[in-house]
Amino acid sequence: MKPKRLRRVDEIPTLAPRPRDAHKGQMGHVLIIGGSRGLLGAPALAGMAALRAGAGLVTLAVPESIHLATAPLCPCATSQPLPCGRDGELAAEAVAVAGHAAESADVLAVGPGFSRGNAQRLIVQAALEQTDKPVVIDADGLNNLAQIDDWPARRRCPLVLTPHPGEMARLTGQSTAEIQADRVTIAGQMAAEWAAAAEGGSAAAEDAGDAESAGFPGRPPLVLVLKGEGTVVTDGAQIFINDTGNPGMATGGTGDVLTGIIAALIGQGLSPFEAAVLGVHVHGLAGDIAASDVGEVSLIASDLPDYLCDAFMELMGEE
Repeated sequence: MKPKRLRRVDEIPTLAPRPRDAHKGQMGHVLIIGGSRGLLGAPALAGMAALRAGAGLVTLAVPESIHLATAPLCPCATSQPLPCGRDGELAAEAVAVAGHAAESADVLAVGPGFSRGNAQRLIVQAALEQTDKPVVIDADGLNNLAQIDDWPARRRCPLVLTPHPGEMARLTGQSTAEIQADRVTIAGQMAAEWAAAAEGGSAAAEDAGDAESAGFPGRPPLVLVLKGEGTVVTDGAQIFINDTGNPGMATGGTGDVLTGIIAALIGQGLSPFEAAVLGVHVHGLAGDIAASDVGEVSLIASDLPDYLCDAFMELMGEE
């Protein structure tokens, strides 16, 4: 399809002040589906970030083989073990269990530490094809997504994809070097193509994502977050280029933190595009504040949720 002229967005969205009588049920319930042996900390990082970004409730759905190790890493979240076989890998029954857990959530975040496999791919596909929950897909969620035939046409949900350049290369069939050579153009073009390919979603899905503003009436929105220096956020019609963050954030787990932040912001009522813009900005700002305290060399992903407090306070003008 012919690329559209993208409208540049520079304003950072904000969260509305909470009413005095607010309760956790009003602040969004985020379900994080991920984790695997060797990657048990990733969903916990996403969960802590979602909570620090304001989510009222967070549930970690992780393989039962790592459940007891992962749950204590995010003590404010509830957890849902996913059935595994004798080898400790996800069993076919995990697809139905994850689907049942999703029924009570407001937004799904799929992929942190998830690994790759048939059950993982089916969980990603089920999330993609349901119509009433916005979905954020990251990490191995994206790698499993790339294995689903014609996934853009299968999509029914409002969707945020958060690839790094290597994951973007797998989704597009281009090389990482090609992606990096023309990040803005490629991101805008692919977001538009993927968004236009989806069949119409439910009215609830469209309302949740403000599909009309994305320029694809009748289709649930798709937002692409191409990570890296100058992270690009686009829905195929609008584009935002982030200017926060630093090289100290080039460390394992920072992407999991971003996933949790964006999911939490959607759960609090922002559209997927607004949540992605605010999410990447506040994620980078937290990294900048953290680096000013601990330095770029010593900065690690688990620092970021704690510094989200300062980042949100700065953005909201709180003392």
